[in-house]
Amino acid sequence: MKSKDIAVVGVLLAVGAVIRFISLAIPGPLTSNLVIAFYCLAIILVSPTFKEALGIGIVAGAICALITHSIFPPGNIISEPVGAVVCLAVWKATKNMKGISKVSAGITTLVATFFSGMTFILTVIALIYTAPNILSKAAPPVGGFLTAGFIIVVTCAIVNAVIAQLLYIPSSKVVMRRGG
Repeated sequence: MKSKDIAVVGVLLAVGAVIRFISLAIPGPLTSNLVIAFYCLAIILVSPTFKEALGIGIVAGAICALITHSIFPPGNIISEPVGAVVCLAVWKATKNMKGISKVSAGITTLVATFFSGMTFILTVIALIYTAPNILSKAAPPVGGFLTAGFIIVVTCAIVNAVIAQLLYIPSSKVVMRRGG
């Protein structure tokens, strides 16, 4: 990855981190994860390799785990690399696809956010909700958590898709003008 690409990724992850930090002022147990929109935009703009996309996801996961009021911050360290790799795969599959190439940044971000969010939810269920079953016979209320989490993931995916699509055109022009 060129140093210019590293700078683009770093700036976009920093913007996502600042927005995530500000969003913590919004009360509630779960909040939208706008860092995903910005790492997706970074991946879309610099077209990294698989390993580089995985690295972007790991850094994004660490940022999300550190700046959160989530019930299980380490879940982001698992979910964000998944989202980043899915982002790269969907972007490569859709960027030149006839009929959708103009909205492929939004579609890519929508799918990546959905995969990241569902990975987070399934990680939380697997690690937190199954642990009490080892110690007791009472079953935790997984259905309610899954339903609430699914609604949040879908909402976040739509918001992130809109943000990424709106920012893609001006940011791609800036990156191209700089020799991208």
